[in-house]
Amino acid sequence: MELSAIHHVAIIVSDYERSREFYVNKLGFSVVRENYRPDKKDWKLDLRVNDTTELELFAPENPPKRPSYPEACGLRHLAFRVENIEQTIEELKKLGIACEPLRTDTFTGKKMTFFFDPDNLPLELHE
Repeated sequence: MELSAIHHVAIIVSDYERSREFYVNKLGFSVVRENYRPDKKDWKLDLRVNDTTELELFAPENPPKRPSYPEACGLRHLAFRVENIEQTIEELKKLGIACEPLRTDTFTGKKMTFFFDPDNLPLELHE
């Protein structure tokens, strides 16, 4: 068996328009597909991260709140690799997106920080 890459990561969001604005207009992911699914009463938005990876945003009516602290089983956070973390932090700041203080990953020695999407899902920047 060869699992060669991550094809997509799916995220359930509570507010379709707010999350679309954040991921498309602020983070800059391009729209691959955008569909309303009447049978499920939700929106499904597929976004291109790079040539091989997509984010899927699902926006159902009244999704349950995401457990956070203490953390529950399941997706802990989503991490994005960046070349220049300080520059990326400044770009996010100009968009009104705050990042946690910059720190160094104990195991890799690389710089990292976190910021949050509109539903408080932790998103990581990692050099």
